[in-house]
Amino acid sequence: MELLIPSEQATTGHPVPDASLKEISFFHASEGKPLATPWQVAMTRADYMTQFELPSGMVLDCACGSGIQLAAYASRLKRPALGIELDHDRAIATCLNLNTIARRFSTYGQGWHRRSIVVAGDGTASEEISLIAGFENNSIALLMLDPARPRNSRTHDLDEMQPNLSSVFSAWKPYLASTEKGPCIVLDLSPRLTQELRDGVEAIVESFWPGIDKTWIWMSRGGGRVDRLELWLGGVATPDVTKRFVRLSRTFAGDDAVIEQQEITQSNRHGLQSARRNEWVTILDAALVESGLADAWLHEQLSNVSDIRWAESSPRRPRIHHNGPLKDESHPFVVASGRVVDVLDVALDEANIDAIVAVALENDISAMTIRCGVDAGLQPRLQGSIDRQMRNRQGRRKAFLTRHTTSNHLLLCAQYPQNSDT
Repeated sequence: MELLIPSEQATTGHPVPDASLKEISFFHASEGKPLATPWQVAMTRADYMTQFELPSGMVLDCACGSGIQLAAYASRLKRPALGIELDHDRAIATCLNLNTIARRFSTYGQGWHRRSIVVAGDGTASEEISLIAGFENNSIALLMLDPARPRNSRTHDLDEMQPNLSSVFSAWKPYLASTEKGPCIVLDLSPRLTQELRDGVEAIVESFWPGIDKTWIWMSRGGGRVDRLELWLGGVATPDVTKRFVRLSRTFAGDDAVIEQQEITQSNRHGLQSARRNEWVTILDAALVESGLADAWLHEQLSNVSDIRWAESSPRRPRIHHNGPLKDESHPFVVASGRVVDVLDVALDEANIDAIVAVALENDISAMTIRCGVDAGLQPRLQGSIDRQMRNRQGRRKAFLTRHTTSNHLLLCAQYPQNSDT
């Protein structure tokens, strides 16, 4: 166990530009870079945290890694940081990154930074850490935990988290300051957790704080993938909001797209009818569907959600058919949306690609994107042929090509408007 003071640490190693903001660079150690939180994600969380009234005290991250998220919270909330990291080299990196952020916000050696400390040691050794760090019960305003878990694994059990939830809660419960809604806790968990495992997390939480408020937060940076999954508890849970999905802006300072579930919204999912002209087809962000908030969002976007027919032939391209346009076809949750202008009873292959392009040209299409499952080796050849044949055409509309799930017909959908998200 070793107590480290950030301002006393000599700079070692070379910082690496952040993936989301190249003008800022962070230190990493012991292969920590692939695990590090991008600064855009860290600051999005920290900005959101400012809406809550936290009790007085420190921001504790008991498995802080490179300390990027800890630095974002501490600097934004103006609270001293207490970072704990088992790996000594990563603990040093946390010190250096706290220094980096303090300099960025011109608070080096002042306020939160001056009172921040890092401990190289076991994140569950609360009594020993409190002695060497010199703090007492009720000194922690916010507890963060991003436990290590198996890498390159599609699923994992809760007992594979290190440190595990129960040991962390047992160790730090006496030191947590409280609000009217209980302590303030943020759990940064694997986005691969199944519903069963999420229920298991809630059961562990309930065993320590029965009835505590909970808000699950899914976060995506695009590409149809959930990048982050968190559980905000107690004083930082949003009242009456059980789920939130955040689609981060493409630019660092841009507006994020957010949907929340304030009550359970579940629509009956009707199957597809036969392929039809003039119906609308929308391909949704797969991460939105995975979060379980697609129905809530569709209630906002469509005047009659009972008209929706689901075609979930591919988890990567969840698709709905509906009778009218979305209120916002260019919404970040939308990969593509358009009206069916033609139905083709042909296979999507090299023998038929010229005929498919001819139909597109007849429908005033200037560009067309394949948005259905195609063999990985064939897809670039087909898309390349489409692009070459349609280059410099004078059509006025862009389109996408998808496949009807039940009939296998191809659907040529004119986009209104084009959505640039892929």
